[in-house]
Amino acid sequence: MNPYQQFVASFASLITNGKSLPLGNIPAHNKPVSKSNAPVALIFSPHPDDECIIGGFALRLLREAGMRVVNVAVTQGSKQERQAGRLQELKNACDWIGFGLEQTTPHGLEKINPKTRSGDPQHWADAVKIIAAMLTKYRPRVIFFPHELDWNSTHIGTHHLVMDALKTLPQDFQCFLVETEFWGQMASPNLMVESSAEDVADLIAALSFHVEEVRRNPYHLRMPAWLQDNVRRGAELVGGQGGAAPDFTFATLYRLRQWQSGRVEEILTNGRQISVKDNPQAVFNGV
Repeated sequence: MNPYQQFVASFASLITNGKSLPLGNIPAHNKPVSKSNAPVALIFSPHPDDECIIGGFALRLLREAGMRVVNVAVTQGSKQERQAGRLQELKNACDWIGFGLEQTTPHGLEKINPKTRSGDPQHWADAVKIIAAMLTKYRPRVIFFPHELDWNSTHIGTHHLVMDALKTLPQDFQCFLVETEFWGQMASPNLMVESSAEDVADLIAALSFHVEEVRRNPYHLRMPAWLQDNVRRGAELVGGQGGAAPDFTFATLYRLRQWQSGRVEEILTNGRQISVKDNPQAVFNGV
């Protein structure tokens, strides 16, 4: 009798049972209300739904540090017939979780990828101006955006779009850079942020408001397993090779750096692991 048979079967049954859970249409809950003058965290999302998938750290900054989190919808997807629907789903998701929402254009930016960056400089420059204006408007303390090797062409494009926009800003502009991963893993993350079961449940609930996307592919149901695997990876990628794994159940991996004096600066000499007991903004203090 294999003692792990029931253990593995329970994971399979969770996915099966999860398919009967509602998509969106979840009653509103109490959301923290940030002060209008609170420090801002901007999430530059390549697609509607990325704000929930990588949002563990941002949600903790909202709930525990009182920061104002605003999701910037860089694109609304490549299928024009779905852009209006995806925008409505995005509005529903952000409203439920408590994130603000900014559109880049009424239908989102188009062709945000490395090919456009190298082959259509005018289109790219126009998009860079829009992102630079967003950064100037909010003067965020921290921004979230994909790392440069996040596989999906729009994710990679969004990385370069944000970096190119930063380079156009005055020398006195500064903020923390939190690079994210989803499609392609980072080789060198330096920050692992634990999420509570309650936060993960809320992120998945918000993600379920992207109804047509998760109906096509129920990736929201696999998100807990991904967050658990991040603990395995982060134990050594962030904590150091051969290090003991922290007693985390769910976590998200990031790369934390700083934009200052017109360039990227490294600010962590060693990886940091932020548990649910830690103040999530402590990683910024003293920098």
